[in-house]
Amino acid sequence: MKQSDYLIKEAVNFIHTCYTELGISEEEQIKRVSDIKAEIHRTGTYHHTSMELTHGAKMAWRNNNRCIGRLLWDTLHIMDARHIHTAEDAYEILVNHINFATNGGNIQSTITIFPPRFDGKDPMRIWNHQLLRYAGYESNGKVIGDSTSIAFTKVCKSLGWQGKQTNFDLLPLVIQELGQSPKLFEIPKGIVREVEITHPQLEVFKTLNLKWYAVPIISDMRLEIGGIDYPMAPFNGWYMGTEIGARNLADEDRYNVLPKIAAIMGLNTKSDRSLWLDKALVELNIAVLYSFEKAGVTIVDHHTAAKQFKAFERNEKKSNRPVTGNRAWLLPPLSSATTHIYHKPYKNDIVTPNYFYQKKAYNSNVKSQTTLGNGS
Repeated sequence: MKQSDYLIKEAVNFIHTCYTELGISEEEQIKRVSDIKAEIHRTGTYHHTSMELTHGAKMAWRNNNRCIGRLLWDTLHIMDARHIHTAEDAYEILVNHINFATNGGNIQSTITIFPPRFDGKDPMRIWNHQLLRYAGYESNGKVIGDSTSIAFTKVCKSLGWQGKQTNFDLLPLVIQELGQSPKLFEIPKGIVREVEITHPQLEVFKTLNLKWYAVPIISDMRLEIGGIDYPMAPFNGWYMGTEIGARNLADEDRYNVLPKIAAIMGLNTKSDRSLWLDKALVELNIAVLYSFEKAGVTIVDHHTAAKQFKAFERNEKKSNRPVTGNRAWLLPPLSSATTHIYHKPYKNDIVTPNYFYQKKAYNSNVKSQTTLGNGS
């Protein structure tokens, strides 16, 4: 199938679904499809209206098989940044995204959509996996910070950035325009909300000096709407507690704090039968939920999230839409069997619009030097 034929097919499917959901007449749908076909034949692509972009991004969240939080898909706030073409302007927009999404702790689900891919080329890309992410340093077989960031931290250092070598150094933003060298921008001090992790009963938890950032803003995925790819479309919801307490801080290949928690709790770590891992894991998750609530930052526990997903399933059934899902991702990493998700199958069919992984925008062996941007 020719690229133009594929694009027309995807566009037609999207327009009919989108417009029908929005209650727009069949007559208007036919006219819009006709205009799109003419635009594709003339230019090789087409441009979404603001309405199409907005509802398409919301549909993408609704269709994402890995997300347990899809009940609130229609509350997504869309920032249209398709007019932005320089790294400097993009940086300002991204700072605004962080501020808006953080919202004083009352997290707002947000997506910022930059110019689409055209003729196989990306006008701009963010190199970061998330807008906010801690650096990772490896020295003499030991890791300081987030091990998943080691490769990207090396890239940032090769571009001129120097971290403080702590466990919680926020990485800079790296933005690259098509055909240009990447540019580094320090995230302004004060706009990033971080939550210190303490425990409601175990005062000794403070000695672990743990914290985490308030908003998870994924920035390296591709948004696809009606055959159009948006390679730079950072988006966020808010954290489910287990993402931090059962994965980020707990995983052996991440911060691996469970042995330290077991030690301060005086647990028997010599035998797995003591279930010391389970006890430490539960207390860590209690601490994460307690700390975020105390700080006034939005977070959801995995039991509530599962109930919300059940409500999402009911809503989709009423709308005659099948619920797709990746069960391995939907199951919370703590007490999975206590949720309804554990006891039912899901078809992992891919429906568009959607968000997709894409090839990294950078080569981990990059050697070039660049100048820091104007972030403070």
